[in-house]
Amino acid sequence: MASVLLRNTAGVRLGKYLRNTRIALRTSDERHIMTGRARLEKVIEELQKNPYYDKYATKIAKLQQTSPEEFLQRVEQQEKALKKRVKHVTPKYEPSKFSIFPFLFKNVRPPWDQTIRRRYVQDLSQNKCITTPIFYVNAGPHIGHLYTAVLADAVARYNTMLGHKTFLTTGTDEHGNKIKAAAAAAGLPNLEYCTKVSRQFREMCDKFEVDYSRFIRTTEKQHCDAVHHFWKRLEERGYIYQGKYSGWYCVSDEAFLSETELVEQKDSSGKMIKVSAESGNAVEWTEEENYKFRLSAFQDDLKYWLKDENTVRPALYHKILSEWVEEGTCLQDLSVSRLRNKVPWAMPSPCDESHSIYVWMDALVNYLTVLGYPNESFKEFWPPAVQVIGKDILKFHGVYWPAFLIAAGLEPPKTLLCHAHWTIEHLKMSKSKGNVISPFEAANDYSEDGLRYFVLREAVPHSNANYSSTKITNILNSELADTLGNLVSRCAGKTINPSREFPDPARYWNVLQSQAANETRKALESLAEEARESYEKYNLHHVVDMVMSALHSANKMVHHHEPWNLRKRVDDADSVRELKAVISLALESSRIAALILYPIIPRLSGGLLDFLNVPKESRMWSDTAPEYCNNRSVKERYIEYNSIMLFKRIKSQ
Repeated sequence: MASVLLRNTAGVRLGKYLRNTRIALRTSDERHIMTGRARLEKVIEELQKNPYYDKYATKIAKLQQTSPEEFLQRVEQQEKALKKRVKHVTPKYEPSKFSIFPFLFKNVRPPWDQTIRRRYVQDLSQNKCITTPIFYVNAGPHIGHLYTAVLADAVARYNTMLGHKTFLTTGTDEHGNKIKAAAAAAGLPNLEYCTKVSRQFREMCDKFEVDYSRFIRTTEKQHCDAVHHFWKRLEERGYIYQGKYSGWYCVSDEAFLSETELVEQKDSSGKMIKVSAESGNAVEWTEEENYKFRLSAFQDDLKYWLKDENTVRPALYHKILSEWVEEGTCLQDLSVSRLRNKVPWAMPSPCDESHSIYVWMDALVNYLTVLGYPNESFKEFWPPAVQVIGKDILKFHGVYWPAFLIAAGLEPPKTLLCHAHWTIEHLKMSKSKGNVISPFEAANDYSEDGLRYFVLREAVPHSNANYSSTKITNILNSELADTLGNLVSRCAGKTINPSREFPDPARYWNVLQSQAANETRKALESLAEEARESYEKYNLHHVVDMVMSALHSANKMVHHHEPWNLRKRVDDADSVRELKAVISLALESSRIAALILYPIIPRLSGGLLDFLNVPKESRMWSDTAPEYCNNRSVKERYIEYNSIMLFKRIKSQ
């Protein structure tokens, strides 16, 4: 800090003065105060921590040039004035240290921005926390829930292959009036109902290889303790206050909405009513005393957070969120409690048991709970590297959540990965239409591997994806059964490769001189880099396209060299050498494809790598480069079996 202080001559003089002086000053109310070196040093140190210190250094220097006494007197006056302003708002409000000179620090950034700026320039952390939203248990899992979960899992597995230590979290959101109503309809006590449905989501994750590190339920005591600690933290910092709320509340969405988020339409009786423009659910006018969060104070903070385009991906949702924040219509102070008699199945407020905590504040804090908050150990993986969400909850994660965190003195997430929805045969999923797809039932037709592959292969984050039985069948048969499956089975089968050999790619890489072989090698040499770029942009459909293109080249190479005929000429040394080169290049293509597709279809890819006898320690991203490019030979190896059914063809329905 000393080096910062001495940037100007005033700082030098003040530093010398501090070493030899105790300062006596008289405030405006004539109180005589003895202020020593520690007091003045603390004031200067607090100012220096501000990211705008340099910008206002000249003004600060002018104050320093007068005298230390006048400098500290100005501090006392500003603090006193600030306390008077906030005294009647909330008795627990503690002014920020950056409020000492509000006339100097317009649009001041809180301390977390310095940390974010450093990390965005050079991210030295190897720890990556990836999250799914916690799933609401008013109903069981559908295909959209599966997509969210496997997308987050694929991101986590990819980061693990890069060598990062990853922590994947998921779970269930179990509070609110909709849960209470669903439990009553099922004829079960609230908690028993939540346990039953939560188990279905955990089973979905297990069945489809979602390798979570922590599965949380919001009815856990640990989570309740974390939420109460978080609430108290916001209250102590002056961001929660008691006041009157008047506005539109959507019971079905459990959200407060502004006028701009509403539209009018006729109900079944022909009466005009207001509904949510996003969900179409009816809203009701609510007036009550509750606790509110100072969301209106965070517009500049949210703008700053959104300066980096990687904060929200894809770019479409970054643009949408930025416009919301710029307009400020969603930044009115937020009601964060309801009267408990209106929302009984919810977490009570720690300061007033007659109020229940807003279900979205409760739900969002789960991302802290899973890491051990408020224990300091949570910082090992904080802030989250990627939080996967659906577009319908963008406001909650892109406005409320970062504002809550900044208010609590914590860094917001590095990236929100927002995705669109699934339609069924181009129609919106709806219980009334009877077209909600259960992942468990779909897996009976297409297998867990096939369904996971399809949803990650078909979906494009910025657009709605379409679930079509015909399309699923065609894709799985064409790509997994034919393109990948046939390539492996032909070159590993008894007819062509009875000895089960995986010839060393480095030894045979330049034997084949056909155009088909050249195209295959070229595709493999660029595949890892191009696939990594698509993974980094969360375009998993492009990853699959690239892999399938390389495998098509490999199949063309096999067809061109006709290894089944080469096998008949076992007495011809050149034919034997060409045969081994074909097998080597085909199996090397399969090995690289399995590694690159591992985050997308881990069970199937893992089985193929086991079959090819690829060691566990050789399954990192660095291993996706062709072995013949490393200029080193591998020890002699053999595949595990004479044949493999990689993926069974799906019969047309």
